[in-house]
Amino acid sequence: MIQETVIMKLDSSKLMYSGGSNDECYTPDYGVKPILKYIPEDAVVWCPFDTAESEFVKQIEQQNEVIYSHIDTGRNFFVYEPYEWDVMVSNPPFTNKRKYFERALSFNKPFALIMTNTWLNDSAPKQLFKDRDLQLLMFDKRMKFISPDGRNNDKITFSSSYYCWNMLPKQIVMETLDVPPKKLVQKSSSKAALPL
Repeated sequence: MIQETVIMKLDSSKLMYSGGSNDECYTPDYGVKPILKYIPEDAVVWCPFDTAESEFVKQIEQQNEVIYSHIDTGRNFFVYEPYEWDVMVSNPPFTNKRKYFERALSFNKPFALIMTNTWLNDSAPKQLFKDRDLQLLMFDKRMKFISPDGRNNDKITFSSSYYCWNMLPKQIVMETLDVPPKKLVQKSSSKAALPL
């Protein structure tokens, strides 16, 4: 019996840049607070993946001028750039990570973008930051992103950090995340409190 071997040619660009179905997740307020002290006092901050309701916009505008943009309002990160800005801070989609960081680095301006720590296992950050100092603002706990329908995602299986360039005082900075405790609900037929 003759066995045939079929060799399929894979298009790696389609694998690397596949579309994600859960890329619209929001950063909780406690995930924004740690980066605030590293934003220069007089900097104009661009939040390129945000709307007016974003925690980034709400918190940063209390100390800095903020320009925000979002693909849903016709301002695609890969095409749009504000006329004047100094620092970029946001939470990009986790799909197509390399493309977002390539674009961020192309501006040659400081940035802080949230990304999963598992990306450090990939070759992309090593290639992108080969001649630049990658800085990490890391946390003691996992950040629980918020789903578009408002639900907290309590089943996050990865930790995240701010991947930065020209933003932090040193390459690795550790911070505490003040994650609020789970709310407890008292069931009327039981004395035990159940987590929501």
